[in-house]
Amino acid sequence: MVEFYIPIDQDRKDFGTPNVTGEDLKQITLNIDGWPITVPEGTSVMRAASMLNIQIPKLCATDSLDAFGSCRMCVVDIEGMRGKPASCTTPVSEGMKVTTQNAALSKLRRNVMELYISDHPLDCLTCAVNGDCELQDVAGAVGLRDVRYGFEGENHLKMEKDTSNPYFTFDSSKCIVCSRCVRSCSDIQGQFALTVEGRGFDSRIVAGSNNFMDSECVSCGACVQACPTAALTENSVIEQGTPSHFRVTTCAYCGVGCSFRAEMKGDQLVRMVPNKDGKANQGHSCVKGRFAFGYATHSDRMLDPMIRDSIDQPWRKVSWEEAIDFAANRINTLRDKYGANALGGITSSRCTNEETYLVQKLVRAGFGTNNVDTCARVCHSPTGYGLKTTLGESAGTQTFDSVQKADVVVVIGANPTDGHPVFASQLKRRLRNGAKLIVIDPREIDLVNAPHVRAKFHLQLRPGTNVAVLNALAHVIVSEGLDAKAFIDERCDTAEFEKWRTFIADEHHSPEAMESETGVPAMLIREAARLYGGANNGAIYYGLGVTEHSQGSSAVMAIANLAMVTGNIGREGVGVNPLRGQNNVQGSCDMGSFPHELPGYRHVSDPDVRALFEGEWGVKIDDEPGLRIPNMFDAAIAGRFKALYVQGEDIAQSDPNTQHVEAALSALECLIVQDIFLNETAKFAHVFLPGATFLEKDGTFTNAERRISPVRKVMAPLSGKADWEATVALANALGCEMTYQHPSEIMDEIAKLTPTFHGVSYEKLDELGSIQWPCNDDAPQGTPTMHIDAFVKGKGSFVVTEYVASQEKVNKRFPLLLTTGRILSQYNVGAQTRRTENSRWHEEDVLELHPLDAEDRGIVDGTPVRIRSRAGEVTLPALISDRMQPGVVYTTFHHPVSGTNVITTNNSDWATNCPEYKVTAVQVLVAADQAQWQERFRAFDEEQQAHVSAAYQEDTD
Repeated sequence: MVEFYIPIDQDRKDFGTPNVTGEDLKQITLNIDGWPITVPEGTSVMRAASMLNIQIPKLCATDSLDAFGSCRMCVVDIEGMRGKPASCTTPVSEGMKVTTQNAALSKLRRNVMELYISDHPLDCLTCAVNGDCELQDVAGAVGLRDVRYGFEGENHLKMEKDTSNPYFTFDSSKCIVCSRCVRSCSDIQGQFALTVEGRGFDSRIVAGSNNFMDSECVSCGACVQACPTAALTENSVIEQGTPSHFRVTTCAYCGVGCSFRAEMKGDQLVRMVPNKDGKANQGHSCVKGRFAFGYATHSDRMLDPMIRDSIDQPWRKVSWEEAIDFAANRINTLRDKYGANALGGITSSRCTNEETYLVQKLVRAGFGTNNVDTCARVCHSPTGYGLKTTLGESAGTQTFDSVQKADVVVVIGANPTDGHPVFASQLKRRLRNGAKLIVIDPREIDLVNAPHVRAKFHLQLRPGTNVAVLNALAHVIVSEGLDAKAFIDERCDTAEFEKWRTFIADEHHSPEAMESETGVPAMLIREAARLYGGANNGAIYYGLGVTEHSQGSSAVMAIANLAMVTGNIGREGVGVNPLRGQNNVQGSCDMGSFPHELPGYRHVSDPDVRALFEGEWGVKIDDEPGLRIPNMFDAAIAGRFKALYVQGEDIAQSDPNTQHVEAALSALECLIVQDIFLNETAKFAHVFLPGATFLEKDGTFTNAERRISPVRKVMAPLSGKADWEATVALANALGCEMTYQHPSEIMDEIAKLTPTFHGVSYEKLDELGSIQWPCNDDAPQGTPTMHIDAFVKGKGSFVVTEYVASQEKVNKRFPLLLTTGRILSQYNVGAQTRRTENSRWHEEDVLELHPLDAEDRGIVDGTPVRIRSRAGEVTLPALISDRMQPGVVYTTFHHPVSGTNVITTNNSDWATNCPEYKVTAVQVLVAADQAQWQERFRAFDEEQQAHVSAAYQEDTD
């Protein structure tokens, strides 16, 4: 069915534009087909008609784009107005009288539609989108029955299809050049990859100079979703047919938390369509969430539990019952022999809140220890520490929508177009509408020179000097009187502020004093500080390039200092906004996954907090913090740590200093791995429990804006159990009774025990779609913006953040600094995306280096190079890139064969042990033997295949 909601600038609900209610505008009364209606000034005639449920035919208009007025299907008669204006572009006026249907309008619309159909294939019965085509619907709506014009003349019916993109096909013969795809690409995605070439009959849609795959297209799917015909169609629809039903769920990739309609045909997932009512994404998507779901049914999926006595033995497939009993017996034996503190667990930022909550509960109540940690340790633990210390809450302050009210945006240590692309599209829209951008990053990220977007300042600092740059920015703001005195006096601890101001005003922190350390010209820092400090609304967004440092916690606190000193907290368009890397990093932290905190960030040493959980769980909880992940590894190597339960995390690939990690895993007497694939960590496991994808479970994720969103099962778990059910089975086998029948019951327990979740329930999520915590009696609908009238802790705390250089130093032996990051098409360690067509864009990790560094070493593009650090050595192909600065090299970590973490060190954040992935001193040299390098990759692929095949061989014993 065609939708008839047409937006206008003042009253639109499409991606990236804040809603304006009718109360904000003058009210206009008009008459449409004899019916009176009152609407806000600026409303289009078509929009007003739709509010009366009068459906005016259209083709070029859509509810996600500005009105265009090119198709001529929505023409109407307006008393006193010449001609027949397009209703989508004509604003209402007081007393206007509109006629939407009469004989003349019907004839005109049929004639226009006849022209469209005369140059369109008449293959509706065999077309992939038959029954789901707007052109087909509108032809029926206008009563077109005959086409007088034949197909003998010049036409476009034999245009070649563009099948270059692995996920969708462009059939130009079915294109009506409505420009919806072009406008979606520019207005929603901000990519400008599509254009209209030619005029009149010769006009056509063009992607780049050749095809979609060779263009600037990022495969976000906005054009496919906007197309009213079969010109742009998902290949999955072409192959499987149109879906019959759907369920709304939440994407399991990055921390944006996009809402999707999982559209099914029987028990087959046909396509993922971004949900227009999704509050985080508002109908937009990226290539991962939109198309890269094939991993869920990939042949590499492990669907059977497996066990083995030692890691040098082959796996044995067993029943769920036998695997759970085997695991429970091992854990009980080791606990009896070595004590509870020899056991531990690692929760996953990819699993649901409910599943993460159960794992930490199992460790504390079932194992009897606080030795629980999460993969958030290696990415955003400094966010929790830094924001809790300064603002009083371990989370970001705003909604993503908030950026639309920002005047100046600072992006530091983040690459949103690759890591958080849907938010990046929203940010680019705001920048095109006048906001100014400051980028602080060692590398020239896409936002620095994106189409129609250009950063006002790029502070290209040396890796490891974030705190020095942030302090220098604050120094300028304080010394030049740009601080928000009234805000500070009212909202912050003034004694702490005075101490901090004395510290930051010292000339030691001036841009000039820091220039030799940071590599950033002092004048650039001064100008950037003046821009941010003088903005009405200044917002800061940061990522792993801030947290994954030895001074990660200090940098987060320095960002909070900067926001408070300028008064940029507590309203829309401002704030401190961490861009979480994985889908449930925020949630895994909220759920008590750290060894020192119970759910809700409450310390285990607090007797009142422990009593609350002890009363609910019926056990005593240790009052001493447990081991963090690095401590678990050290203890395992030392022989004091014996058993580990790892849910949904490949620590052998994702954690730093791979040799150290593998040594620790090899020393364990019981390693239980629960995952959807037989990953690198599973090579050291004694028990393998098959995991479930987000499509096979119910639960919730919490995104980077504290938004709790529903995850809803669209297919039965292929292994027989969702992850929460496996944890419940293991808990019960250990004597830790869990009787949950549905994840909603787990959420009820979370809400009962966690103040910020008190008002959360599945019923409320079904009603509201999503909820931003805190949600409780004080905020029953949730809290979009934090710290409005006061900070959670009362008064905001300024913290002295002395810059301390990283221990990782360059020298003659290791003269370059390596930093790491992500790429758009791949996700984290690549376990999911590498098993989809996304690998067409990124088949292997490469090492980016500046032309001067390449020339010094005789390196050309594609040359295999050896990267050697104090921790180890790997080989990667080289990519010479002006995006780098001399002396700094960059790589991603999406492919296990790359072994990026073989060379990262054990250096970590002083407060949280978050690894310092972003600063590693290396040397880069041409690899001696290219054939040997290629053989290494071939051998690795064969080893991986053999690993999976061996696991599935029938047991012949």
